Amino acid sequence: MHPMRRLLLLFVMLIPVGVAEAQPAAAVPTAATVLATVQPQHPRLLLSDTRLAELKQLAISDPVVKKGVAEVLADADKLLTAPALEHRLIGPRLLTVSRECLKRSLVLGLAWRLTGKAEYLQAGQQNLLTVCAFADWNPSHFLDVAEMSNAVGIGYDWLYAGLTPEVRERIRAGLLAHGLDEGVKAQGGWDGTLKPAWWTTTAFNWNQVCNGGLTVGALAVAESDPRYAQLLVPRAWQEMPAALASYEPDGAWPEGPGYWSYATDYTVFALAAMEGALGTDFGLGERTGLAHAGMFPVGSASPTGLLPNFADVGDRSRFTGSPLLFWLGRRYGQPRLCDDEAGRLAAGRHASPLDLVWYQPASGAPPEHVLDQLFNGPVALAVFRSAWDDPNATYAYLKAGFNAVNHGHLDLGSFEFDCLGERWARDLGSDDYNLPGYFSGGATGPRWQYYRLNSHSHSVPLIDGTDQLVSGKAHVVRFSPGDHPGAVVDLGSAYAVAGVQRGLALIDQRHAVLIQDEFQLTQPAAITWAMTTDAVITTNGATATLTIGTKVMEATLLAPAGAVFTQESAEQVPPQKKNKGVNRLLVALTGQPGSVRIAVRFAPPGTPATTSTTEPLAQWPGVLP
Repeated sequence: MHPMRRLLLLFVMLIPVGVAEAQPAAAVPTAATVLATVQPQHPRLLLSDTRLAELKQLAISDPVVKKGVAEVLADADKLLTAPALEHRLIGPRLLTVSRECLKRSLVLGLAWRLTGKAEYLQAGQQNLLTVCAFADWNPSHFLDVAEMSNAVGIGYDWLYAGLTPEVRERIRAGLLAHGLDEGVKAQGGWDGTLKPAWWTTTAFNWNQVCNGGLTVGALAVAESDPRYAQLLVPRAWQEMPAALASYEPDGAWPEGPGYWSYATDYTVFALAAMEGALGTDFGLGERTGLAHAGMFPVGSASPTGLLPNFADVGDRSRFTGSPLLFWLGRRYGQPRLCDDEAGRLAAGRHASPLDLVWYQPASGAPPEHVLDQLFNGPVALAVFRSAWDDPNATYAYLKAGFNAVNHGHLDLGSFEFDCLGERWARDLGSDDYNLPGYFSGGATGPRWQYYRLNSHSHSVPLIDGTDQLVSGKAHVVRFSPGDHPGAVVDLGSAYAVAGVQRGLALIDQRHAVLIQDEFQLTQPAAITWAMTTDAVITTNGATATLTIGTKVMEATLLAPAGAVFTQESAEQVPPQKKNKGVNRLLVALTGQPGSVRIAVRFAPPGTPATTSTTEPLAQWPGVLP
């Protein structure tokens, strides 16, 4: 056995079992045993005929399902006249095509299974034949191969009963040649003599996407070509725990909320496919962190739906719901997640096919909301709010973790906050992935020349105008929920000085936000306190007024005495994103020796201030998490 595979196997065996729905006893899957319980008939992936019959009944009795079915059928009708997919690369990637193929497989496949209409079958069949006739699925960027294997595997399984033997063979041949054979190569070959792909040992999204897509594809053809499942499913079982460990201990995803969705999508595709085709996921899903993963987007999104915008997440991304909440809620016995998604659908959100496949009616139980939550994983977030279900509520988070995380920026200690229905402190998110050297990190990597990725665009301190260290790490040293909501993060290793700590608190009955930084400098240095904002800034000494539309926020510089606010533009020139209209609120201090404290209060005009002084961070309430 390859030494890395032996270590991975040991790692899997040592992981403690978390909360999980009862399944058959989980034996270690091997080439000889993995298909012992395979469901020989189609469909067997994600949506059984038994579940389909339940959906048809729910479409009569449940108005949410009835609405969702109508929306999926309307989407399918639009796809009947959609142009054929083309093998078109955007930069090095085929991802846009593979994602459209998955959409068509799900929408047309479900529409045909619900109605039996021949036009949906024909359109779904043509979608699969088109991509299977491509010259390849772009194996140089293996995410493309995995995503297309997933899309074709689901489509093949769902449409199987309506396909002629000749059409089945053409689709199967394309899936094997362009998807599963490439997967075998990436996993070291049939005889293990090839070097496994780098993603087989990564702790991040490539692991789940590649293993998840290949697992679905292999199980789709398990009765005709069992050797693929015999190789690829045990490999996924061995390799995916390295990435699933990144959810520990409480479900947060270190690559940011956007990649939470991507990684969790394919984690669930893999686990659901195993459950459907084999009756078990062999214990792969029994992870405490994964059991809590659904709370990350729900608990970290702001009252307006805006997500924490850290790492390579899309600019101003919102959480509008996900069918993953249904699956995770069912799998791990968390009706709160199902209720959240069912409520969004009932309120009018457009249903996806997977919303119907995994749908659970709302439990009717009152929601259980906590105002303060610490996601204390490899990249930690301390999240605070004044209320749930109030779009004008005050909301803020403080970030810790490590800068070298996949898709990470030089942003330890960054924060964002919302109030009055607007985001006042904001992170700019990702830039164009096709910029030269975008993914070349390291201590002096070209990645850090880009404004959105280095420290100069983030709401973090700068010391002598330099970026945080790429090797920098930060951890939450104090977290206080309840009467004194706040957190303190130790940033010392992110800077080449003796010590830096940042605190964030909701004060004044949770109507105001306090950001307080403390520095212990080993030699005199220039310090720049900075916050990135979409607001128009007007400064007046130690006060500043931020304006977005008709909304106003006031900033007060509580410490140090005599310091003043300034501002600058965050706009850049192409090929970087321009950041049009984005500004930076600054406090610039020069030649500072020894101990320095900077404290800034933000509040809507007229908010009573209970104090004009600041306590040292060491005296803030809270305990070590």
